[in-house]
Amino acid sequence: MTYTAIGILAVAIAVLLDLFAFKTRMVTRPIFWTSYAIIVFFQLITNGLFTGTQIVKYDGAAIIGGSSPANSAPAFLGDGRIAFAPVEDILFGFSLILLTLSLWVFWGRRGIDRTPASGPPIWRK
Repeated sequence: MTYTAIGILAVAIAVLLDLFAFKTRMVTRPIFWTSYAIIVFFQLITNGLFTGTQIVKYDGAAIIGGSSPANSAPAFLGDGRIAFAPVEDILFGFSLILLTLSLWVFWGRRGIDRTPASGPPIWRK
């Protein structure tokens, strides 16, 4: 399975869990998309730094695009990349953020929360 296929599958699973399993419907809320826009901005900066300086390299056969020569720097935009990073990284980032927020709301609705909310750990007296 390619990085692209796994990324698409991760998004599909996260959206299905959000809408049907947890019923938090985060993807239907404007506040989710506003917060995600802020997060994806910083994700592109950090991803761009790692991939643009070639600290992290991707196999061209596993990602969208990937037609760059092996030893050349990746494109900033185009060839399946945004800010040097493969589009698939955006997919994984989206699914991780959505799943995290969905679980947070899901568990919060069920009262799974630390009590007291602040102070030393509750097991210390």
